[in-house]
Amino acid sequence: MNYEAVIGLEVHAQLLTNTKIFCGCRAGYGDPPNTNVCPVCLGMPGALPVLNEKVVEFALLTAHALECRINRENIFARKNYFYPDLPKGYQISQYDKPLAVNGRVEIELENGEKKIVRIHRVHIEEDAGKNLHEGFEDSDKFSYIDMNRCGVPLIEIVTEPDIRSAEEASQYLVELRKILRYLKVCDGNMEEGSLRCDANMSIRPRGREELGVKTEVKNMNSFRSVRNAVDYEINRQIEILSKNGTIEQETRLWDQSSGKTFTMRTKEESHDYRYFPEPDLVPLYLEKPDIDRIKSELPELPKEKKARFIKEYSIPDYNAHLLTESQALTDYFELACKSGNDPQGISNWILNELLRDLKQDKIEIDECSIKPKNLAELVEMIGSKIISGKIAKAVFAEMYKTGKNPKKIVEEKGLAQITDDEKIREIVLKVLEENKEQLDTYLGGKEQVFGFFIGQVMKQSSGKANPGLANKILREELDRKKSGK
Repeated sequence: MNYEAVIGLEVHAQLLTNTKIFCGCRAGYGDPPNTNVCPVCLGMPGALPVLNEKVVEFALLTAHALECRINRENIFARKNYFYPDLPKGYQISQYDKPLAVNGRVEIELENGEKKIVRIHRVHIEEDAGKNLHEGFEDSDKFSYIDMNRCGVPLIEIVTEPDIRSAEEASQYLVELRKILRYLKVCDGNMEEGSLRCDANMSIRPRGREELGVKTEVKNMNSFRSVRNAVDYEINRQIEILSKNGTIEQETRLWDQSSGKTFTMRTKEESHDYRYFPEPDLVPLYLEKPDIDRIKSELPELPKEKKARFIKEYSIPDYNAHLLTESQALTDYFELACKSGNDPQGISNWILNELLRDLKQDKIEIDECSIKPKNLAELVEMIGSKIISGKIAKAVFAEMYKTGKNPKKIVEEKGLAQITDDEKIREIVLKVLEENKEQLDTYLGGKEQVFGFFIGQVMKQSSGKANPGLANKILREELDRKKSGK
């Protein structure tokens, strides 16, 4: 039977506020365990939460970017469950009255097809702590708990079950992460847990409207693991159904090393969490002027920026797609374009040379030693034939190492391209004089030796001879030899 997957994603994004959602503790990453805690985030008796206004602003900004309908009245709720990393015994979240609903994200697949993934809801909640099961001498006997993450602000973004493949799931997550990073509300670091994704998945015969029994897959901490886990789970469920088996509703964990999902626990329903309104927080009422003010602060988002780059700078779709991967990268490109007049050349040098070196050194573009105006100047020097493309790579390497201006490097190292006809002719005549055997071979009809002569000219000029002029003058001298003049 021909089956199709029905997938919905739940993404938790950690917000980049300085402090936690209901207290003044630092909301950073990587601090010593249990140092960013207080009676509020530890759930001590009598400690009362106070909502962080910046959390609401960041959540609103995200909801606007996702084209959601904002709910003017929001109610916080207690989600009750017992786990060691949840000291209160409940998580403050939102349930029946979330911040926003009915949004959309457009994704582009590898074949160029575009698809809309609908957003079911966006709501605010607090994070739990973190259980540490490995890395200690007695990890075989005990688990440790770090409460630093307790109370760190999150937004949960839940899709409708619109996703049909592992590729679509991965592309949605890539696009959502890009939007969150453009908004500067989340750093999107999946390895550190500031962006976490769970997939709710089921299989049904193609063409049927009724949904199958779903499983929830957790522990996917990269785009690759999302794609692989979803692919595995689709195939696992198809295999079970094709053998007349039964899918169990459960939560499963993805194990990257084995490439499989494993049962974690029986899947809970919403009533298992015994949601009820949070008695220590009043309802959150959003005024229209505040909603409109946050909307006015939306930056240019990746999709719009890509379209503008193609139109304004006349660069290919592929280049525009890569250049809009991050806000820092687009800023660098546009600053370079303001200093130069060759956007295509600038984009090529960024994508082919600069990003390669940055990736190799594991640094971000805003930490790069090459200033945008200096990269633009390098491209200009190639275009005006001051230096050749080959010399430009050597200049670029020095720029990357020292941060120096390209003109200064060219002057210091004497790398300017030789464009004087007579100087190049002298080099050509010298090469022909020193290579009489090859010259006789050429004059005997084997014109492929021409490439050898060009190589020698470039070698003797230390790569500085203008290639076009060198070709022209060499051809003239060889033709003169042929005619016996």
